[in-house]
Amino acid sequence: MSESGYLKILKEGVWTQNTGFVALLGLCPLLATSNSVVNGLGLGLATTLVLLICNVAISLIRPLVRPEVRIPVFVLVIACAVTAVELAMHAFLPGLYGVLGIFIPLIVTNCCVIGRAEAFAFKNGVVKSAVDGVATGLGFMLALVLLGAIREILGQGTLLGQADLLFGEFGKGLTLHLIDDYRGFLLAILPPGAFIGLGCLIAVKNVLDTRARRRAAATPVVVLREADA
Repeated sequence: MSESGYLKILKEGVWTQNTGFVALLGLCPLLATSNSVVNGLGLGLATTLVLLICNVAISLIRPLVRPEVRIPVFVLVIACAVTAVELAMHAFLPGLYGVLGIFIPLIVTNCCVIGRAEAFAFKNGVVKSAVDGVATGLGFMLALVLLGAIREILGQGTLLGQADLLFGEFGKGLTLHLIDDYRGFLLAILPPGAFIGLGCLIAVKNVLDTRARRRAAATPVVVLREADA
């Protein structure tokens, strides 16, 4: 596959067919855990790792799996990958694991994971499937981090609060207090704030995409023809 083909997969996963902003998959963890950047980043990294492992594994075993039983096989592979990631987080990031709680094992039920297994990994080679898994995970993480940043800034007046849960001792110096003596905006932290924030982000993405299409349509296309000999 050409380099431009891999770039297309990355663009579609991260932006064009973004899981959170376009496909609207995985909304339960997206809305529930995005009350801060660190929480969103942690769940996004875990989901990206699961997508990478599952896509590669399913692509490798696809010649051995009959189409009639592919869905149970997908679920089994995803469950194994999520269990491994969950145990690793419990061992190395216990603080973040405690905050995210049930949403780590619930990655098994995330529609974007099984969706990419069915739509892409079961039909393509290992390298393409790996790139697709990373791209889809990065797109989901982008949605989590942006929504988490908006809610954290509006709700607490900080950015990267409790970064030590993800980065250890180094993370204690990463927290930014953007507004002094800020009393907080409770709506941004509550579930309605997640819905409102996601709606605003989707609207911004749609505006950017519309402007990009208009610029592309307005750009003249110059066709160069070889001169007749």
